[in-house]
Amino acid sequence: MALVGSAPPVVAPVVALDRVSFGYGAVEALKSVDLAVQAGEVLGLCGDNGAGKSTLARIISGAERPSRGSLSIDGAPVTLGGPRDALARGIATIYQNLALAPRLSIAENVFMGAELLRAMPVPGLRLLDKPAMARAARAYLDQLNIDMPAMATPVAELSGGQRQAVAIACALRWQARLIVMDEPTAALGVKETARVLDLIRTLAATGRTVVLVSHNMADIVDVTSRVAILRSGAKVQDRPTEGLTADSLAHLVMTAGTA
Repeated sequence: MALVGSAPPVVAPVVALDRVSFGYGAVEALKSVDLAVQAGEVLGLCGDNGAGKSTLARIISGAERPSRGSLSIDGAPVTLGGPRDALARGIATIYQNLALAPRLSIAENVFMGAELLRAMPVPGLRLLDKPAMARAARAYLDQLNIDMPAMATPVAELSGGQRQAVAIACALRWQARLIVMDEPTAALGVKETARVLDLIRTLAATGRTVVLVSHNMADIVDVTSRVAILRSGAKVQDRPTEGLTADSLAHLVMTAGTA
C-alpha cells in the first residue's frame, strides 16, 4: 500500500526517442529528435513534405534503425530488427496503402501470414480453418464498433473506412498496444474520414496508444491530445492540442522554429 502523500509511480513511455538522427546518404532526414509517446494518448505528428514524419514513423515501426541516438520501449533501450520485431513488442504500423490483399476476404486479410489451420483425417494434411478465422476476425472488428459485411466479403468491395478497420483488426490480432497510422484519411471523403476518426477514438477508449501522422490539421485537432511538429528533420514544437484550431495549427506548422 502506498504511503499517504507519496508521489505516484513514474510510468515509462511506451516508446521514447532520445536524440535520434537518421540519414539517407547525404540527406539528414531526422536531426537529434527527442520524443516520448505516453500510454493511452493519441499523439499527432505534423510537418510539411520532407519534414521527417514518415522517417520517424519507420523508426518506431522497426523499418529503419537510427543513425545516432536510441529508441526505448517501456523504459528499456532496444534495437528493433524489423517490423516483425516491433510487432512482437506490441507496436504496429498502418501505412497509407494499408498493405491489404483486395481479392482476399476480410477474414483472410486479418489473418494474413498467421492463418488458422485445422487437421484433416489424412495424416499430415491441414486446411485453412475459414470458419474459425471468420469468427475471430468478426470479434476483432466488433471491438471497433463499425458496420462490416460478412467476413467472406473481398476487401476490394469495402469502403475506405472499412478497409482501415480491417487494417486495424490486423494490428489487434497482433495484440498491438501502440498503433502508428500514416495518413489514414488521405483521399477519403468527409463521411469516410469521420469513420476513420471514430476508429481512432475507439482505439483510445480501449486503452490503445495511437500516433497519427497526418497533413490534415482538422483531423489532428479533432482526435489528438498532443502534437509534435517537425521541420527539416528537427522537432520544433511539442504541445497539447487543446485550444488549437486547424488554422492555428497550420500556422504553427509554417512558422514554428523559423525565428
